[in-house]
Amino acid sequence: PPASQNNEQGSTLRDLLTTTAGKLRLGSTDAGIAFAPVYSTGAASGKSGRTMPNILDDIIASVVENKIPPNRAPKINVKSEIKDEPKDDKNCIQDDCSKRYSDIQYSWICDKHVLWLRDHKNSNNWKLFKECWKQGRPVLVSGMHKKMNFSLWKAESISLDFGNQQADILNCKDSIISNTNVKEFWDGFEDVSKRQKVKNGETALLKLKDWPSGEDFKAMMPARYEDLLKSLPLPEYCSPEGKLNLASHLPGFFVRPDLGPRLCSAYGECKSVAATKDHDIGTTNLHIEVSDVVNILVYVGIAKGNGVLSKSGVLKKLEEEDLDDLLRKRLKDSSELPGALWHIYAGKDADKIREFLQKIAKEQGLEVLPEHDPIRDQSWYVNRKLRQRLFEEYGVKTCTVIQFLGDAIILPAGALHQV
Repeated sequence: PPASQNNEQGSTLRDLLTTTAGKLRLGSTDAGIAFAPVYSTGAASGKSGRTMPNILDDIIASVVENKIPPNRAPKINVKSEIKDEPKDDKNCIQDDCSKRYSDIQYSWICDKHVLWLRDHKNSNNWKLFKECWKQGRPVLVSGMHKKMNFSLWKAESISLDFGNQQADILNCKDSIISNTNVKEFWDGFEDVSKRQKVKNGETALLKLKDWPSGEDFKAMMPARYEDLLKSLPLPEYCSPEGKLNLASHLPGFFVRPDLGPRLCSAYGECKSVAATKDHDIGTTNLHIEVSDVVNILVYVGIAKGNGVLSKSGVLKKLEEEDLDDLLRKRLKDSSELPGALWHIYAGKDADKIREFLQKIAKEQGLEVLPEHDPIRDQSWYVNRKLRQRLFEEYGVKTCTVIQFLGDAIILPAGALHQV
């Protein structure tokens, strides 16, 4: 705000939250707040009276949108707000988008469930993203690697700079975690002969677990941290300083999730994984994040050595997935490099998926404890056969996405996914 407004109490979201949070008390009809509370009424609240206001919605609606000073209650025209709100029907939104955002290169994939922004440089991307994000749908932005210093993210470069560090490495086949020198992990990233072997002589499927993460990432890898931040898609939302990144502007008394960044790295002998009939093994099991997530594929290694599945073989296995036509077209593009296979589910289907996995566990003779949550525990990778059953028995369809080099996948909090 202008200098003349700097002393105005509650002129920012942070100030307003800080000054009013302590004033709220359950059942109060006048919390002394600088906005008009929104109350639920009638049968939904179990009474004819009013219940606790939804403080965060009210603050955003009344303070951010209307720029209401703290010493004056707002006059909200409910009818006009409802009238101006876009309709939720996804087909209506998509038809409307084609007219309103003709200057943006985009497509809809996964049965129109995922928005694909094809030009990462378009400064208007955030406007279309906003329409999709309101509906809680994932977004894919391609080409992010073109903004990055590619040499920083090569396996050999990271091994050279940080090979003496210790970290936890997970063998995804048997869920055994070992603490070891990270050089051992990176040396085998593209050289099969240097990879760990399991008891039966097969190559291990390894994952370097969140090394480094959060403040450690920034302290250990300042050059890479800066390169990542300047390359984030939709900086209005994803950048720590983004004007629409609410999490970075919350006051200190809020419990914040780990906002990262963290480096997620994994590899294994392609042939052993691809040979599994139903693709039973993943490097990240089915789970939910508590905050919105942006995942950028910064590097894809091409393994060399005896027994490695050829690139054409990898493509053939990927083509067996239930893919969108546009993703199949990308697979045939020689300039594209696929690196990860995602299965994504809407948050509204979490209870159905949880019930399904508990049923499967019982069928397999596994003990299902009352406190056991298969999603929270990240104990399942849902293979192709189970994904088919999930659709047939519960009507839950899997959204399958191939992540290519430079793709950023943005997931809303609560979306289930495995990789």
